[in-house]
Amino acid sequence: MKHLQIVALIFMSVIILAFKTQYTGAMQGTILPLEGIQEIRVIAGPDTIKVTHSNGTFVLKNLPPKTYTVMVKAIPPYLDYTLNDVAVIDSATTDIGQIKLLQE
Repeated sequence: MKHLQIVALIFMSVIILAFKTQYTGAMQGTILPLEGIQEIRVIAGPDTIKVTHSNGTFVLKNLPPKTYTVMVKAIPPYLDYTLNDVAVIDSATTDIGQIKLLQE
């Protein structure tokens, strides 16, 4: 009976750990010039994240590993910008680098 209790305890521990493990990644980048940024959004399927930035730099943590689209809504005379197929992988930070908004 004691052996059965130990096996059950080990099995339950494994199940709990399996459900607690969350695989996440991160994304970072910079958008310039500051006066051209109206809004930054990161999109994956039906999910949209409105991004806050500090001096054009942003960091998003705890993102599920998948492929994202980064969209920058610009203030005229700057043009909107879209970056497709940004892959975020588990336990890593994807750096999209610096995006320079172009003028009309």
